[in-house]
Amino acid sequence: MPLKLAVSIVMLLLAVPAFAETHYVKMLNRNETGGMVFEPDYLEIMPGDTVKYLATHIGHNAASIDGFLPEGATPFKGKIDQEIEVTFTVAGFYGVKCSPHFDMGMVMLIQVGSEPPSAALIPDGMPKDAAARFEKIIDRAQANNGTAR
Repeated sequence: MPLKLAVSIVMLLLAVPAFAETHYVKMLNRNETGGMVFEPDYLEIMPGDTVKYLATHIGHNAASIDGFLPEGATPFKGKIDQEIEVTFTVAGFYGVKCSPHFDMGMVMLIQVGSEPPSAALIPDGMPKDAAARFEKIIDRAQANNGTAR
């Protein structure tokens, strides 16, 4: 392989992280959809993108849900009342909860990559309100061709 071509390929590969996006999610006590919510509650992102959880209202955090993240993904848990940034590198579906309000259904779904929302599997043993909210998120995303807008 000629040196110029090899250098061009390396430079192109190094530039890929420059295309990564940062998405912002508010942790709220209430919005027009109800109480104890993430806004938005669904994101479709690409590997390498970052999600920044904003401590908009007090008493919330963002944490991954055990058993609801892709194999090889790193779990995360933010502190109460503090912002956290998470970079998602493994494709698949991530269930995210507010630890104090998980039983009340304060959850969100992140789709990393291009799998359709119908491929998301809600784990058994999920609190009733959390499972119901995940079902609504997935139904809404499917109805909107893969986006929960």
